[in-house]
Amino acid sequence: MKTPQVGIAAAASFIAITLLAVLFADFLPTSAGSYADQRFLLVAWLGGITIVSTYLLISRGVWIKPAFVQALPFILLIIGFPVLSLAFIQQPYAYVEPGLYSFYFAAVILGGTALAQSGISMKCLEALVVVTAAACFLYGAMSLNVYLFALAGGHADLSDLIPWGFVNIRYWSHVATWLLPVFPLAVLVGPYANHRLWRVLVAVGSGLWWWIVFLSASRGSVLGVAVGVVVASVIIGRQCWPWLKQFLVYLVLGGFFWLVLSLLVPILVFGELELRTISQGSSGRAPLFIEAWQMSLQRFPFGMGPQSWLTHELLAPSYAESNKFGHPHNMYLMWAAEYGWLLVLILFWVAFQVASFLYARCQVIKVTESSTEAIVLAALLASVVGALIHAGVSAVFIAPGSMLVGLLILPVFFGFIVPNSLKRKSLKNDTSHPLRKAFLGVVIATLVFALWGGWVVEVRKYYLDMREDEPYYQEVLRERALPRFWLHGYFPRNDMGR
Repeated sequence: MKTPQVGIAAAASFIAITLLAVLFADFLPTSAGSYADQRFLLVAWLGGITIVSTYLLISRGVWIKPAFVQALPFILLIIGFPVLSLAFIQQPYAYVEPGLYSFYFAAVILGGTALAQSGISMKCLEALVVVTAAACFLYGAMSLNVYLFALAGGHADLSDLIPWGFVNIRYWSHVATWLLPVFPLAVLVGPYANHRLWRVLVAVGSGLWWWIVFLSASRGSVLGVAVGVVVASVIIGRQCWPWLKQFLVYLVLGGFFWLVLSLLVPILVFGELELRTISQGSSGRAPLFIEAWQMSLQRFPFGMGPQSWLTHELLAPSYAESNKFGHPHNMYLMWAAEYGWLLVLILFWVAFQVASFLYARCQVIKVTESSTEAIVLAALLASVVGALIHAGVSAVFIAPGSMLVGLLILPVFFGFIVPNSLKRKSLKNDTSHPLRKAFLGVVIATLVFALWGGWVVEVRKYYLDMREDEPYYQEVLRERALPRFWLHGYFPRNDMGR
């Protein structure tokens, strides 16, 4: 049984490298800056996961045909982005972002199915929660160190200093939305669940992450996690209580850290208190939402084209008079504006199909009384729902750090709920025609590799042109860089007369 062991070792390495690149970017040598390096790493991971998963599934006789109706929404989502971009094929870099979304969902679906078919979903989850808890404890401890140096230096506004390693707090906050619900699993499943020191380290790390959420007043994280936890608790029911109880303990501990570190200590050190308050308004998002809505109606039910948010003629007067951003701070409105409501409809179909898979799995759990799988599904469901809700009010899902962390969570979640019909082996014995299956797997995986390679060429060209054009925007147009696919969000060659 060497194959599962190799798969688990590869998964653990993948998790460790991803978290290192996302959480500790400030300590790593970068060739293009942490944002671009993370995006390049994401591009590499998407190709590797999609190609390897395709080969494994085909060579092991896993066929989609018997469950075509169940697989159809996922297939449509994967091909939807590039197909709906065909009308804009003449535009420069038309397939850079569609390729990103297409390969991302392919990696999630194929990777999750491969985990389930290999029977290593639980082992990969254990590796995920152990490595994540250790990395986040280290990040929290180092953030506390930054906090102490900030106090010693007389800096009172600590919320601007703590989320080191990220472009700003919004990018950190979406990573937090992914991870906060899964922290309790580190002491409920896995090899170290009963070790007292490990439980203390996980509690401290989780409390520190909650402290940063409260310190920075991350509304999106609070909203997303709250909705995710409620949804998971309602769907899973009483079986998720051990996870929910541990989650609430960490939440209270985070509140205690905030009380001490953000209230008592600043008063003692500075003699006054400066707190970041939660904004009651939309933080300038309303004009962005209106503009995206107007865009989505221009070619209904099709969109105005990939990255058209950056290049289109402005429609809403309120947006024309407001600050410009690289995206409308709502991922779903952005996709409706650029790819059309048809794609959003497919996305809802996918969500409905996933919900049906989850319901079927929950029924099995209730019959078998598998408490471990119940708490695992509760944590993963809360994480996924929270991240998707957060994406609707901020759209930071598309930032490379968030997409990388999502690539750790989503395939494992899908691996737990994927039905047997989607990982069913051929009707013949598994050992029949192994060479033919392996050959077919190589052929199809090679085709996927060719598609990925063509996309990588476009990504590299887009990056080089973006870097060439960046000084023009900064020095001539005097515009700030706005994050999108790259940290510099403007479309290359735009307004340059080239």
